[in-house]
Amino acid sequence: MSVQSAAADVDVDLRQLFASLGRNWLRILVFVLVVTGLAFAAASFATRYYKAQTQVEIAPRESVYTRAAGNNDGDKPILDEQGVATQVQIISSNEILKQVARKLGLSGLHEFDETVDMSALNRLLVLFGLKNDPTEIPVEERVLKKMREKLNVYGVEKTRIIAIEFSSEDPKFAAAIPDAIAAAYIAGQGAAKSESNTAAADFLAPEIADLSKQVRDAEAKVAAYRAQSDLLMGGNNSTLATQQLAELSTELSRVRANRAAAEGTAESVRKALQNGGSLDSLPEVLSSDLIQRLRERQVELRANIADLSTTLLDNHPRIRAAKSQLADLDAQIRSEAQKIMKGLAMQADAAKARESQLVADVNTLKAASAQAGEQQVGLDALQRDAAAKRQQLEVYLTNYREAASRQDRNYVPVDARIASAASVPSEPYFPKVGPIVGAAAAASLLLAAVFTLLRELFWGRAMRPASGARFEPIDEVAMPPAAYEEPSTRSEPAAANQFANRAAEPSSWPETVTETPEQPRPAAEVEPAARAEPVAEPESFGKSVVQPGPVAESEPIAQPEPLAQVRRPRSVLGEIDVEKAAEKLIASGAARAIFVSPEGDEAAASAILVAREVSDAGLRVLLLDLTASGAASRPMLDSGLFPGITNLLASQAQFSDVIHADLYSDCHVIPVGTADPVRAMRAADRLPIIMQSLTTAYDLVVVECGPADAQGISRLGGEATEVFLSMLEPDDEVTQAAVKLIESGYPNLTLVTPFGHAPPGTPVPGRRSAA
Repeated sequence: MSVQSAAADVDVDLRQLFASLGRNWLRILVFVLVVTGLAFAAASFATRYYKAQTQVEIAPRESVYTRAAGNNDGDKPILDEQGVATQVQIISSNEILKQVARKLGLSGLHEFDETVDMSALNRLLVLFGLKNDPTEIPVEERVLKKMREKLNVYGVEKTRIIAIEFSSEDPKFAAAIPDAIAAAYIAGQGAAKSESNTAAADFLAPEIADLSKQVRDAEAKVAAYRAQSDLLMGGNNSTLATQQLAELSTELSRVRANRAAAEGTAESVRKALQNGGSLDSLPEVLSSDLIQRLRERQVELRANIADLSTTLLDNHPRIRAAKSQLADLDAQIRSEAQKIMKGLAMQADAAKARESQLVADVNTLKAASAQAGEQQVGLDALQRDAAAKRQQLEVYLTNYREAASRQDRNYVPVDARIASAASVPSEPYFPKVGPIVGAAAAASLLLAAVFTLLRELFWGRAMRPASGARFEPIDEVAMPPAAYEEPSTRSEPAAANQFANRAAEPSSWPETVTETPEQPRPAAEVEPAARAEPVAEPESFGKSVVQPGPVAESEPIAQPEPLAQVRRPRSVLGEIDVEKAAEKLIASGAARAIFVSPEGDEAAASAILVAREVSDAGLRVLLLDLTASGAASRPMLDSGLFPGITNLLASQAQFSDVIHADLYSDCHVIPVGTADPVRAMRAADRLPIIMQSLTTAYDLVVVECGPADAQGISRLGGEATEVFLSMLEPDDEVTQAAVKLIESGYPNLTLVTPFGHAPPGTPVPGRRSAA
């Protein structure tokens, strides 16, 4: 394989993926035909159900001719939305369903009572306790339960129509049952109204008798109080004293007006007589008949004097006689005017006397009227009580007569009618063979296609190398058996040194499958210029097969061991391999794994491999790199320029900034970082808090500490912590580090080595190799 993982080196070949549908068309077709046939058979042999519907209209049925006078309830809406919902519940009530079940004899049908004609299979199931015994439930409840399962009552939206739907195996019952339910509902409503009328009549009859007696008593109290208080009623429904006072007040006003008019007229006549003025302007003088005759005679004499003056002189006896008569007439007119003045004065005096008398009478009546007003308050209270009781009596009498007449004639119009009766259905509503078969065919086709596509994806036949994926060849390195001799006698060949140097780089984690040449050369004689050319195979999922480079024909070639069979050194200090370390962490439920590498950064491979192994097992794993050089994080990120733990300790980044994904597994990693180490170490006290936070977020936190001692890892421990010592060779350095850790309080120290962990195509690291 290349340095990239298989997940990053492959893409889905959509053309190859969907071509699998064509390659498996026969299998898909057979599956669809089988499922469709089964669906057709099931639909054909299934019990057929028929459905019918009855519609009931909620509307007033009272005629305008039978409606009580003054009752305008017919102009109001009979029911609102809540009222219709209430009627729906009444229609589906147990009482109505029981009536219909008894009327139609539904308890004797197997459809509504499974105890009727029970099959032998069901009897055996009941006998062995595999099915509840239906006979333990009363017959009525069994029938009602079945009826409710088949009944559907609902109000039609934005109308006062209630639909009653019923389904049954028998089309006749499917139509008869909703009609019977509607009829039972209407009959029940009529019975309820009739019962209400009867109850009203029974209630009103004694109430009317009691109220009649109360009205008589109240009216008798009114009459007795009026007689006792002498509150005789006059016109306009008022007391006699009040009426007399009003009449006297009117008369007094009239007398005062007459007196004032007489005094004014007499004064006018007196002034005219005293001043010698003309009396013609006074209406009382002009209205006198005597004065009118004297005025006529005066006019005649003046006319005679004027005629005589034309022929006679002023001293003529005739003229003098006429003037003498004219003077007598003036004196008579004045004398008569004085008489009128005296008469007016007498009228004024009489009016004044009448006024005085009326004032006295009015004052007397005022006192009497005040007393009558006080007594009138008590009388009004008695009258109000009597009037209220009489009005209530009249209402009771009206309602009683109406209720009694409806009861006698049995006239109780129900505010509901059957708007549409159910008709016997000719076709079943279930099962619909066509839709069922079509749905089964479509679903089976979809399932078969999805299954085929998923199988191609899981088997990898629809995968191809990703476009732009880089497959760099690596040097073919021979691994002689002498590479694993004891440390005291072992010498590292040049090729091994070259491999170790390459293993320390990010590209030291390739996953390649190396084909071993038939006649390989000894490791000491491998030419450095020899390179292997990668050849990608279609089914390799991003793996590359490395072909051997040119080989000198004259040089002898020694046969190395195949890569998959590289020998692992014998366990000297009781160390375990990567797989056993991962199994131990998973089995113990450890939350923290601290790796100490006394041999330096090269041994950090153990922490990396263990973290990836546990992550591949499905746990959430994070590797925290606390080495000085970033040896544990650089192979996982292919770079050392990412922010990491030093940035977090220096408060230059947050958790989301320093957690990165491993390029070659599902593991996460926090690298060393790019901040100043001196500044970061000032906040080393925050490491326990950081570890606690990481432990909460991840199932396992792997910490690579490098060549640290017991004091250095003391801040990293906690509950469920395992301590590992990474080793490449069982030398004195490793032994001394292990003894110190055990003596410092880590007796359960575990030694782990990366040797023996060789994923397909991954070379095992040699001495001083990080991966």
